[in-house]
Amino acid sequence: MSDSGIKLAIAPIGWTNDDLPELGGNIPFEQCVSEMALAGFVGSEVGNKYPRDPAVLNKALGMRGLTICNAWFSSFLTTKSYEEVEKAFIAHRDFLYAVGARVIGAAEQGHSIQGQEKSVFAAKPSFTEAEWKRLTEGLNRLGERAKEKGMSLTYHHHMGTGVQTALEIDRLMEGTKTGLLDLLYDTGHLVFSGEEHLAVLRKWGSRIKHVHLKDVRMEVVQRVRKEGLSFLAAVKAGAFTVPGDGGVDFVPVFAALKAAGYSGWWVVEAEQDPAKANPLEYAIKARKYIREKAGI
Repeated sequence: MSDSGIKLAIAPIGWTNDDLPELGGNIPFEQCVSEMALAGFVGSEVGNKYPRDPAVLNKALGMRGLTICNAWFSSFLTTKSYEEVEKAFIAHRDFLYAVGARVIGAAEQGHSIQGQEKSVFAAKPSFTEAEWKRLTEGLNRLGERAKEKGMSLTYHHHMGTGVQTALEIDRLMEGTKTGLLDLLYDTGHLVFSGEEHLAVLRKWGSRIKHVHLKDVRMEVVQRVRKEGLSFLAAVKAGAFTVPGDGGVDFVPVFAALKAAGYSGWWVVEAEQDPAKANPLEYAIKARKYIREKAGI
């Protein structure tokens, strides 16, 4: 925590992977959140082993000085009815509100290949004009539902989905309303995709309401491109790591976020194999790096 209005959290995906249950499948929830607190973080996102009873989860986190800051929501606005998506969204919203979060991170999973064994670059989906219309109009409506609870809906651009590139982020932001949809800025996914991550930050800084600090091992990304690997294969190969351990220089990222007047959560997120990258060790490494480079 700092007086800048920036709070530090870490995602449980370094301990137990939601998309690859074999990674960290043996690590219990209690170890995960205890090590988050031990490493010096005050917030967490929600993992698949977290209790779904708000009272149980709040008690476990409260004993460790942690709170929930956000959780992934899979939207299917391009492939399912809006009413079906909204029903799932409201349940997700109400759970997050009950555990203290005021940000919701959505990612469109219609046509997504992020969980499939397909080349994350060659097989990347693109939306039709009609699908873009359903997506942007639907997100505006979900943003209204979020506002009913005083919450912010943010969009998580992601590898292997229809909103991955800088141009696709531009189209999404231009097609949605400020105040109804904000941006979840993720360094790792932009760098992996080959985008100018700082240009995206500077262009949409006023609408960035949640941040994922994810580093990238560039040699692995080059191999993913060359060999046509899937997103999950890239994760298992070690494409991602914590800030300060990969090829991204976060000093200008920190400076640009501060210059934009950002206030909210910075979340360290690095899906790795915990058998190869000890989660506590890497959490401590990330916390030390942010303290040294950002003064937080």
